[in-house]
Amino acid sequence: MPFELNSPSFWEEPEVETELKRVFDICNGCRRCYSLCPSFTDLFARLDRDNVDGEAEKLVPEDLRRVTDLCYQCKLCFNHCPYTPPHRWDVDFPRLMLRSKAVQVKRDGVSLQDRILGQVDWMGRIGTFLAPIANWATTNRLNRWVMEKLFGIHRDRILPKYASETFRSWFGKQRRKPGAESAGRVALFYTCTVNYNEPETGRACVKVLEKNGIDVACPEQRCCGMPFLDGGDVEGARKNARANVDSLHALVKQGRDVVVPGPTCSYMLKQEYPHLLNNAAAREVAARTFDICEYLMALHGQGKLDTRFVKGAGEIAYQMPCHLRAQNIGYKSRDLLQLIPDTRVRLIEKCAAIDGTWGLKRQYYDLSRKVAAPLINELREIRESGAELTVSDCPLAGLEIEQDLKRKALHPIRILARAYGLEAE
Repeated sequence: MPFELNSPSFWEEPEVETELKRVFDICNGCRRCYSLCPSFTDLFARLDRDNVDGEAEKLVPEDLRRVTDLCYQCKLCFNHCPYTPPHRWDVDFPRLMLRSKAVQVKRDGVSLQDRILGQVDWMGRIGTFLAPIANWATTNRLNRWVMEKLFGIHRDRILPKYASETFRSWFGKQRRKPGAESAGRVALFYTCTVNYNEPETGRACVKVLEKNGIDVACPEQRCCGMPFLDGGDVEGARKNARANVDSLHALVKQGRDVVVPGPTCSYMLKQEYPHLLNNAAAREVAARTFDICEYLMALHGQGKLDTRFVKGAGEIAYQMPCHLRAQNIGYKSRDLLQLIPDTRVRLIEKCAAIDGTWGLKRQYYDLSRKVAAPLINELREIRESGAELTVSDCPLAGLEIEQDLKRKALHPIRILARAYGLEAE
């Protein structure tokens, strides 16, 4: 059935079990997603056991739950699958995993681990207010041991550092650039990572957009809600989605597009909000939402992008995040970087396997690192061949890259800001 949260049968466990077995039977006959992620690897191993012999009907509840738990919502299988809607088999594997998780949570409650990991805004406000102490605490081994024991956040996973001033605070102090509005008007959904951890990425967004004659507004906003969905807390995700749509829709009605510098957040606004809220406002916001590089490449297509760059970027190793690939928008970030003179971009389409909160959790940390190993190996090879910069749109992929290569990955918009001479290296 479609992702219909208001349907009583959506929440009935026997209905979910029947749907899981129906879809798993189709997957067994296809196997196009073999080894795509741990969820499919585990599913096919369970189907191939002698006592199951390929019959999904023989899978037991423990099998269904394990496959659900191993799905980290990268969404890549949806575009891989030949049986997604409007095909009559109506297979939507990632949303079925969301439904299965949500029904588990309705029965058992949200775990303490998922309640903590879902409170991104709450932790961000405290983290930035107490930035020196918070950053010390997230690197102190004793505190990390306590965090692992209490909240299930793996002690070895590096965590993002908090900035001492939020992006929102910085933006509120800025005077609008005269002349900005000649090419368009946008509402910047800056994301909680930019607000609390990487305000320099938000500053680069504003400077690059204003350089191109775009007026930028920053409406009130909350976390996109993906951390709640990771934990099966659908109502928590809907609450944030309603608040964000209310705020953004008012600006969309005034003629503004919504631009987002985070692939997971832009995916949420475009793809999940219409399903979570099922109303016209959510669909209108989704239709006007763009990834920041997607938006700038659209400007370029209209002949409106300023390409008077003052310096090249050299050789770049660029990781394209799963949630951008899942949006089916092509290679906009790579294409944008390639507009910079004296720049060579080497594209890597491999997963970092953190995806929201999954790779932070104690129980999945080792598996997450294993899935990310091919990405790290390719990045290491490219770096050894002379790449000067490592770039990714995804801050969580950036964490994995920094953990292994001890090199911070930069958002493409910062490379563009440097090429314009708007940001020092």
